[in-house]
Amino acid sequence: MGATHRPFYRLVVANSTSPRDGRFIDTIGYYDPLTDPPTVKVDEEKALRWLHNGAQPSDTARALLKKQGLLEKHAEQKKAARNNA
Repeated sequence: MGATHRPFYRLVVANSTSPRDGRFIDTIGYYDPLTDPPTVKVDEEKALRWLHNGAQPSDTARALLKKQGLLEKHAEQKKAARNNA
C-alpha cells in the first residue's frame, strides 16, 4: 500500500500458499511508519481470534503484535484455558 516514498502497510491474515501480494483472508490492522511516533492500529479481537485459531505471524507481524501487547495477552488466555481444562 502507499505510494513512492510514502509507505503504508496493512496487517493481513493470508494462507501460507498465497502469493505475498496476493489474496488474503482478513485485514486485522495497519502500520504507518511515517507518523511520529509510528502508528500501529490492530483490531485486538480479530488478532486474538486468529492467533487462537492457530495463525502463525511473520517475524515483522510478530514484532508489531508484541509491541501492542497482544502476544502476551494471547499467551495468558492459552494459559488460563489450560488451567481451566
